[in-house]
Amino acid sequence: SPPAVDSPSAGSPAWRRARLAMGERWPVWLRGRCGLEPRTLAALGVLLLVAAGFAVHHFWTGRPQAVTVATSNPPAAPTDLPTDVPPDSPAASAGASAGAPSPSAAAPLVVDVAGEVAEPGIYSLPAGSRVADAIEAAGGSAPGTDTDALNRARPLVDGEQILVGAPPSAGPAPPPAPAPAAGGRISINTATSEQLQELPGVGPVLAGNIIGYRESNGAFTTIEQLGEVSGIGDRRLADLRDRVT
Repeated sequence: SPPAVDSPSAGSPAWRRARLAMGERWPVWLRGRCGLEPRTLAALGVLLLVAAGFAVHHFWTGRPQAVTVATSNPPAAPTDLPTDVPPDSPAASAGASAGAPSPSAAAPLVVDVAGEVAEPGIYSLPAGSRVADAIEAAGGSAPGTDTDALNRARPLVDGEQILVGAPPSAGPAPPPAPAPAAGGRISINTATSEQLQELPGVGPVLAGNIIGYRESNGAFTTIEQLGEVSGIGDRRLADLRDRVT
């Protein structure tokens, strides 16, 4: 049978009365089945209250909260110059340059690609492009085309023509040989070796001696100076006197 619970008396302490009152409120069958004393039941009640309080605190602190983000406005750039600044002063120039729009990107290059390419024509290429880019834009060079004469790494110039497959330009023509002096005479100061060999008794060796003397001693000032050239004696000098100048 369940243990008997004494009724609280008027002279009992308050805590004893509360314990007894709580024990009396439990069903008799529960007290009998669990065999719990009123003190144990009171401890369980306190434990439940503590657990409930902890759960409420955890729920309250873990609830989502709105976060306010502080925004700061960047300082406004000065738009007006002081009225007392002269228009040609450095400060006025700096303000004008700050308000001016930034320069646009470099203009494209327009080139004419002609010759042995797949699609000759005029092409617009980005600034900084090179000859190889222009050839590629025209579909590439035709098979078997010799492009050795082209510097494909050269930067393009706006408005130029790229001629693919053209033979390399010939070098500058040699200067024309000096014409013979008036009267059919040959100038010993300007004549070449071939022209000197047209003189009687002058071969390649003697012509070279005349040119060597001219280069070492300067231009001839008189016909008689030919006698100082190795290989020219008095007789040969007499033969050349009327043929040179």
